[in-house]
Amino acid sequence: MKPSSSADAQQRESVSEAIDLGAYFERIGYHGPWVPSFEVLQALMRRHMASIPFEAVDVMLGEGVDLDPGAVDRKMIHGRRGGYCFEHTSLFRRVLQALGFALEPHLARVWIHGGSHAPAATHASLKVEVNGRLWLVDVGFGGFLSNQPLAWRPDQAQHTAFGTFRLVETRDGYMLENRYQEGWWPLYEILDFDWQPVDFEMANHYVATHPRSLFKRELMIARTEDEVRYSLSNNRFTTRFAHGTTQERVLDETALADTLATTFGLPVGDTWLAMIAAIVARGDGGG
Repeated sequence: MKPSSSADAQQRESVSEAIDLGAYFERIGYHGPWVPSFEVLQALMRRHMASIPFEAVDVMLGEGVDLDPGAVDRKMIHGRRGGYCFEHTSLFRRVLQALGFALEPHLARVWIHGGSHAPAATHASLKVEVNGRLWLVDVGFGGFLSNQPLAWRPDQAQHTAFGTFRLVETRDGYMLENRYQEGWWPLYEILDFDWQPVDFEMANHYVATHPRSLFKRELMIARTEDEVRYSLSNNRFTTRFAHGTTQERVLDETALADTLATTFGLPVGDTWLAMIAAIVARGDGGG
């Protein structure tokens, strides 16, 4: 872990990044101890991913994403919305720091979509230290990752209810890979750099506003419980059971709106209806 910033800077950050832990714990249904232990980290990660969905509806609607801590909390805690990686990482980072966890936020290059050229660093995750051990903690990668911390142990396969993963050292950091059939497939490359808040602001602005941003054209939503994961790719709804089978179906407008509200707990408003109609009219798979 890299040295922390100065005491003055930390004091300024603590004021602007304060979080109401009681309200957050009520939001995720957590009733355990408030201590920086591995057991608490595990429990918080499971409850967070079960209660606060991954979603980027605001990007698709052209409303942008505000990473100001107050805006994130109003949206995800009090407004009972979800968010995408930068919002989830901001919220979970501040919760863990308030509990006394030592951690570092990182940016990563997402390789899951393939390509031969290095993509921009457009994903955020956390490296968390507990009792001298390091863990990769990511509550904001949609339906692609486990709902438990992954040990920061390069080349070690780690089996979870939602896949097998490993970290592999690269020239610039560490590649997180997923076991698929007989091989390993890259998910994202964590860049080993002393990232500053402005770097996350810039990456967020790019993902939220660039015309070629995936979230401008694709509805991607996920929520993970202990034994089942629910995900939407446009109007294709998938239920994946831990260590087991998957079920898929294509939704019409009524079913899509109902699934957003019931399965994902999102407050579907009038401004969402045109988006839902366009997604269904376009057909599963998107543009």
